[in-house]
Amino acid sequence: MNADTAFLRLLGERVRRLRAGSGRSRRTLAATSGLSERYIAQLETGRGNVSVLLLRRLAHALDVPVQLLLTDEPVDSQDFAHAADLLRQLDPGRLAAARALLAQRFAAPPPVERRGRLALIGLRGAGKTTLGTAAAARLDVPFIELDRQVETAAGVPLSAIFELYGQEGYRHYERASLERLLDEHERFVIATGGSIVADAATFEVLLARCFTVWLRASPDEHMERVIAQGDLRPMAGNTEAMADLRRILAERDALYRRADVTISTSGRSVAESTQALLNALANASPE
Repeated sequence: MNADTAFLRLLGERVRRLRAGSGRSRRTLAATSGLSERYIAQLETGRGNVSVLLLRRLAHALDVPVQLLLTDEPVDSQDFAHAADLLRQLDPGRLAAARALLAQRFAAPPPVERRGRLALIGLRGAGKTTLGTAAAARLDVPFIELDRQVETAAGVPLSAIFELYGQEGYRHYERASLERLLDEHERFVIATGGSIVADAATFEVLLARCFTVWLRASPDEHMERVIAQGDLRPMAGNTEAMADLRRILAERDALYRRADVTISTSGRSVAESTQALLNALANASPE
């Protein structure tokens, strides 16, 4: 059987199942689509040769997107078609929320199965590197900073990546670096960049494959810690740096809250925060 014949058979079987699932006879479908009953019969038995316009009319009559008929994947569920149609009607914000709910409910293994890979998310100054290093030592696993992996992959510092390739280039290296680490390591502690939550696809991979912890602090402490590290850039020439920081935290709050656990490092010593992190990991249990 050649590829064209196989596809026509798959298409015919898909049309037949969708029609049967909707409770329609061939005659009813023919009347709705404007196609002949004979043509539909030929199509369903894998002997049709459908044009794009006719296929579009048939899809409309079946109340499914035309893509569902054309896909090479063996997806024949009426429920799938209706779910896809519902998702297609959502605005971008609600679509992202729906995808997140589906991933959280059906895609990610329970936390206990992801404990070997501990991922820390949050803004700069939350303590990701400090606590990540301490936790990795206690767990006897590698500590990895994702941004350093990005620099290694690109062969240039982060600043140069953004200058040369822009945000899109950085996202490409970030996703590739994360997937490589997941392939290479069964266990690690990883500190991610603060904006990883803004890239939906990469963040979904992180949530599905790692036990994720949001390290949070007050805006004042975020700023104090960054400056204490010798980085004065947040304040350089920007009198509204704190307002910007608060805005970013507010915008990302819902995304950061998708982590398995949230730990506040405000008013805590490194030892106390590290222990809270390890306790959260130990207490992870199946959903």
